Amino acid sequence: MENIEKTVHWLGHAAFRLESPAGTAVYIDPYNLKEQSKKADIVLITHAHFDHFSPADINKVVKAGTKLFGPEALAGKVQGDFTALKPGDRAEAAGVAVEAVSAYNTDKNFHPKASGFLGYVVDVGELRIYHAGDTDLIDEMKTVKADVALLPVGGTYTMDARDACDAAIAVKPKVAVPMHYGSVVGSKEDAIRFQNLCGACEVKILEQEK
Repeated sequence: MENIEKTVHWLGHAAFRLESPAGTAVYIDPYNLKEQSKKADIVLITHAHFDHFSPADINKVVKAGTKLFGPEALAGKVQGDFTALKPGDRAEAAGVAVEAVSAYNTDKNFHPKASGFLGYVVDVGELRIYHAGDTDLIDEMKTVKADVALLPVGGTYTMDARDACDAAIAVKPKVAVPMHYGSVVGSKEDAIRFQNLCGACEVKILEQEK
């Protein structure tokens, strides 16, 4: 898939900015950001951990009218126009459709299923983009349909590179992008390992936007 970089901008760790052809900007888990010239129409928060819910970084990108979405556990904790979602919920803002999906650990206790943490499927122009959130390989991935899958590979708190390959098999995207490395946990070597192991689809290792 060509020109994915025009739509998907990796901001480090699990943070992304998605840009539609119409110029709509969707930020997911903004964290440790440099100043952003492009302000957010939508902010999606996967869960409450500091490296995913960072009020200071959210403040760098919000503007009047920014819509914010996140799990029910964040209700009352997010300043601005916030809507709580649970897995299976759908929303639309600024012409962008958003679906909340499950994200949880299966063999560790950092992200229990009962906490209602989220991943997202976002329709941006003609691309359907899945941000898996902090998750292990879970059965719900088999129901996700996406052109691009943003998958954690750093291990410890999430899937490692090998499990991310199985996630790509489940989701069947055209392109997978490794994330959740290079900051709190994991390194670029994890991304390269994922690229070398994954035969289910094309893997693009994005350069962190400066």
